[in-house]
Amino acid sequence: MTTPTQTRTDAPPADPPGPAPGDLRRLLALSGHGDEAAFELLYRAISGPVYGVALRVLRSRAHAEEVAQEVLVEVWRAAATYRPAHGSVLAWVLTIAHHRAVDRVRSARAAADRERRSALREPVAGARSDPPDEQVVRSLDGAEVRSALAGLSRLQREAVVLAYYGGYSQREIAQLLGVPLGTVKSRIRGGLTRLRAAFGLDPDGPRPMAAPAYQPGGTR
Repeated sequence: MTTPTQTRTDAPPADPPGPAPGDLRRLLALSGHGDEAAFELLYRAISGPVYGVALRVLRSRAHAEEVAQEVLVEVWRAAATYRPAHGSVLAWVLTIAHHRAVDRVRSARAAADRERRSALREPVAGARSDPPDEQVVRSLDGAEVRSALAGLSRLQREAVVLAYYGGYSQREIAQLLGVPLGTVKSRIRGGLTRLRAAFGLDPDGPRPMAAPAYQPGGTR
């Protein structure tokens, strides 16, 4: 299959993707069997949110577009590996997008450090503080964070991922998942309470992270 056409969207759509979760699962399943027409429909539904996640992490339209294309190709190639235990299709895709974007930031930072060391002909002293993006990467990349999120239920992880990776409002998440708004609020509240407890934070205090990271298919 040819590489999907690049998306030029500056941010994820204001409204959730048109297809219902069941439709996305069907399209992904067909894509896993090589149905290019089904993937084109899936692409239209997820390309905007994927680009939005990449842009929030990378802060660069050009890099976000490149990462979005990489993610969409990966979704096409890995479609057959999706399992409902990973969460909704959109949550699964956004997690892939976030990991790809974080990898790009880390790679760019490593390349810049190598160039700086080469130019100075000596190791970087480390007196300079990390830029904000690198601080975010470090906070998202810790084993403790992944372990804490693996301790959430699948439904809690799904709601947290859509809220903090996808940037969706609670009302939009309710529409995406086809559940009542109160259910979404409960899942997010419960998930954040368990995350705060895992990090030894006040259960009623501020959320522990801006965009928690987890690996798809963690234990329920």
